Amino acid sequence: MRLEGKTIFITAAGQGMGRASALACAAEGARVVATDVNEETLERLGSASASIETYRLDVTDAHAVREMVARLPDLDGLFNCAGHVHHGTILDLSVEEWEFSVNLNVTSMIRLSRAFLPGMLKRAENGGTAAILNMASMASSIKGFPMRTAYGATKAAVIGLTKAIAADFVKQGIRCNAICPGTVDTPSLRGRIAAAADPVQAEKDFIARQPMGRLAEVSDITPLVVYLLSDESRFVTGQAMLVDGGVTI
Repeated sequence: MRLEGKTIFITAAGQGMGRASALACAAEGARVVATDVNEETLERLGSASASIETYRLDVTDAHAVREMVARLPDLDGLFNCAGHVHHGTILDLSVEEWEFSVNLNVTSMIRLSRAFLPGMLKRAENGGTAAILNMASMASSIKGFPMRTAYGATKAAVIGLTKAIAADFVKQGIRCNAICPGTVDTPSLRGRIAAAADPVQAEKDFIARQPMGRLAEVSDITPLVVYLLSDESRFVTGQAMLVDGGVTI
């Protein structure tokens, strides 16, 4: 199995891409430390696999992050999956909403990466490998989308952060990459569709922008998650990898 013997830490693992990634990594032999702010969804995840241990974690809480790091062994992989999609143009964006988006979408990744990197560097120094994977998006520096000012800007920052970490630690055995999905059918997306003035039309609009004519499923993305956290990608770093169904062709 591709992740046999590895310890992988995943944020926002209670549902959607985080949950699917936790299950996929566990199926490939990893010990998965799955975290989320929602304890109810975590409980359901923890009962799905003996290889997954769950902890409540608010990734915007620096103290909670430090406590979490102190109780865990050094990691082989970190998947920063937590994020928030703000809907609106720059004129709809309050200072408070902007600050929240930056904190959750970017600063949390900095917070987790800084906290776990010393242990990951020790892992690499002892002949192991260690990888950081960040959740970005096609809505970023890659492509602009209407009503996604805060989201696009913060996900562009994630790509920049990913490349900076990769450049700083490439000679020390640390790899850092980002995944840039298209529109994935997750509870988060379903919530945005339901909140639209016309949910039926909103779903049609999301599907229409995918040249393949459908939304992505989580199973379209998780193979890349596993690959980028495994030794199979040992020569891949600093990349923002698109899985978007052809949107950015």
